[in-house]
Amino acid sequence: MLLPIGDQPNPRGPAPVTILLIMANVAVFMMVTIPLSAVPPDPRDPRLLAYVQAIAPYLPQGMSLQSFVQQISAYDLVVFQYGYRAAEPSAVSLFTAMFLHANLMHLLGNMLFLWIYGDNVEHRLGQFRFLFWYLATGVVATLAHAAFASGSPVPMVGASGAISGVLGFYLIWFPRNRVRFLVLIPFFFHVILVPAWIALGFYLLIDNLLPFLAVPDGTGVAYGAHIGGFIAGMAVAFLKGRGRRTGRL
Repeated sequence: MLLPIGDQPNPRGPAPVTILLIMANVAVFMMVTIPLSAVPPDPRDPRLLAYVQAIAPYLPQGMSLQSFVQQISAYDLVVFQYGYRAAEPSAVSLFTAMFLHANLMHLLGNMLFLWIYGDNVEHRLGQFRFLFWYLATGVVATLAHAAFASGSPVPMVGASGAISGVLGFYLIWFPRNRVRFLVLIPFFFHVILVPAWIALGFYLLIDNLLPFLAVPDGTGVAYGAHIGGFIAGMAVAFLKGRGRRTGRL
């Protein structure tokens, strides 16, 4: 197993927007996801019936409707309302979906990637433009997902589309940087350095494009959003120009 743990070189000084985005995602998880995941929904909540009717046709084979209803939490209804649903698109959910996560591993994986790659891109763009393009590529990523999941009532949540946009910027602007990976093999731990263009190329092609082409839907992973966000970030970075510094800060 390879786990990314950092990159080099890193810019001098803090990356406040990257830190604030991580804090915002963690705060939503701590204050909304965790407490509401342990609370059953209010039977009088009108969202409950709408949620059951929308999700029931997509239940895993062998799961009964009764079993599904018993597992619903109050957080599921929050996700249903504020996650992005291609069947009922909402301008609000285009943004709120970026700050909701399905579980702890979903959150940690996304925040790790934002922490590793966000600071370089933020320093290159500047704080306000970084925030703008983070949100903008996140919106593009969600719309890319919707294009391939047209009519789906299943809500999509997570920051990975926006973070994929950051990765696209990074690939164009810092291809010669090196990413530190922790090699996790039983009884063996080692850190290796991989050129950023290889690490991010692997993320785009192997982790997302190939699975997307093999199984375009039904996996529970929004590969289309990852690909769309990544390409959007690459396109903006390319149009803005690579400038004199193409590899390092």
